[in-house]
Amino acid sequence: MPEHTHSISMLRLYQLVSPALPVGAYNFSQGLEYAVHAGWVRDECSVLQWIIGVAENAIATLDVPLVLRMHAAWSDEDEVLARRWSAYLLASRESEELRAEERHLGRSLAKILMSLELTQAGPFIKDTNTSYACMFALASSHWKIDGIQTANAYVWAWCENQVLAALKLLAIGQTAGQRMLDALLQRIPALVQHASTIADEDIGVAAPRLGMASAWHETQYSRLFRS
Repeated sequence: MPEHTHSISMLRLYQLVSPALPVGAYNFSQGLEYAVHAGWVRDECSVLQWIIGVAENAIATLDVPLVLRMHAAWSDEDEVLARRWSAYLLASRESEELRAEERHLGRSLAKILMSLELTQAGPFIKDTNTSYACMFALASSHWKIDGIQTANAYVWAWCENQVLAALKLLAIGQTAGQRMLDALLQRIPALVQHASTIADEDIGVAAPRLGMASAWHETQYSRLFRS
């Protein structure tokens, strides 16, 4: 790939993970708000442990293997397979809240991609099986971004959103947020590398507290984040 084209692709990747991208990820905490409410998460150390635990036992074992598969499917122009994996991801979400978030982010990203003239995203705007991961993979494949780079960026965006949620929920400060992001970014390459070796039959989630927290958050009396 020519250097100029590579630079544009990387800038597109930055655009895709930018907090300025209006998909509404800031509205969701993925169970973290309930974890704070329940006292499971109280400070910088416990926030970091929570995020690492979910990253290792859910994001790296479900989301990332499927992002890589959907990226490969889109690169092969196999929309049927990409849709199949998208539906699989939604079916694997353990609560209605997590499924609703996935659909909301996916449809929002599909609208943005359509506005950027990526017409393949059009049918996904109203599709009930649209996932954020599928649209993320579609965009990165269309923009000629490597699959591993795509997965690294996907995990980074998730980690950043979790840290931002923690900063809203706890009085731990922006500097603590940067320390957590520094610790997380050093783990991301290994998480993605492991995810790339997971076989189809081993894709899944082993984070029971995440499922319980997101389900209980749906009926939590007072909420800052959307359910």
